[in-house]
Amino acid sequence: MFVIITRNFPPDIGGIQSLMEGLSKSLTKHGPVKVFADECPNSNDYDQNSNLEIQRVGGFKIFRKFRKAYAVNQFLKTNKVKAIFFDHWKSIEYINREYLNKNSNFCLIHSKEINHPIGSALNSRMNKAFKKANFIVANSNYTKKLGISMGLEEEKINIIHPGTNYPVEIHDKSVSKAKDIFGSAFPKIITISRLDKRKSHQNIFMTIKNLIPTYPDIKYVCIGDGDEKSNLESLRKQLNIEKQIIFLSKTEENLKIALLNESDLFLMPSVVYKKSVEGFGISFIEAGSYGKASIGGKDGGQADAIEDGKTGYLCDGNDLNSIYETVLKIFQNNQYKVLGLQAKEFSKKFKWKNIIKQYLNLI
Repeated sequence: MFVIITRNFPPDIGGIQSLMEGLSKSLTKHGPVKVFADECPNSNDYDQNSNLEIQRVGGFKIFRKFRKAYAVNQFLKTNKVKAIFFDHWKSIEYINREYLNKNSNFCLIHSKEINHPIGSALNSRMNKAFKKANFIVANSNYTKKLGISMGLEEEKINIIHPGTNYPVEIHDKSVSKAKDIFGSAFPKIITISRLDKRKSHQNIFMTIKNLIPTYPDIKYVCIGDGDEKSNLESLRKQLNIEKQIIFLSKTEENLKIALLNESDLFLMPSVVYKKSVEGFGISFIEAGSYGKASIGGKDGGQADAIEDGKTGYLCDGNDLNSIYETVLKIFQNNQYKVLGLQAKEFSKKFKWKNIIKQYLNLI
């Protein structure tokens, strides 16, 4: 049996949530899987429709980690387990070392959650927790280097990129709706992500404004929700680009991928914001699976998800001119089509059926 202990799991939305779901489902092809996850809105409905065995832990956050650790320790005490997977160092922190020593165990690192100054209380707690792990799994070369700089044991760190099960079938109704939304626009640009400072949406908006003289029929679809939504809506109005930019805060999965498939470019030039940085960028791989080139930021682990000049380009997400020039470059001489085909081929190695083998080989 495989055991997953995670603070982040669907139906809650986010990159780590998708990663832990994909890992859990991929492991079911190799044995039974038990998931210990935090409660979240609509989790009962999700669990009832899932083929995973999921045990949720609720209550106040300050007590939840102790209640979950107790449940996990009791389970490990009485059950035979092949391997254990943790999404976060706080998930392994209170698990009995005696039970962990009986099994292979993996603790994943993503970037932001380990970015605590050397000598700080959080850094000390984190390093103590990672001492329990057999394997530390970094989502990119950048995250591995960050982990080493934070005091993690280099010999324990393995780079295993997040996986994806895209592309999936797109329904005719969604295709039709996506075509209606984009219309006859060119270029058709899309971003699918949370609306936060790190994703640099405000600079995308200003880039769209600057591109209108060159591409008067440009259209940009922004799918996502988050803290920056109201600021971005105000900026869209201020720049008078309400016709060029479409917000879709919440959309069904099939329409989301239909819009991605209908687009010409995936644009997400993420930046470092405070302690937050893009650890990898699975969205670039998902875009590539539909034959779409991407433009990402030069910071963090985006270079592992975009082969610069082959599947897309990296630029400085803090620099408007850098974003603008890179968008112009990708559409010159139909370069976006060539890069898109190469992105599609590149995305195949990130299929979960391939990624899961890397975990199994370590076991």
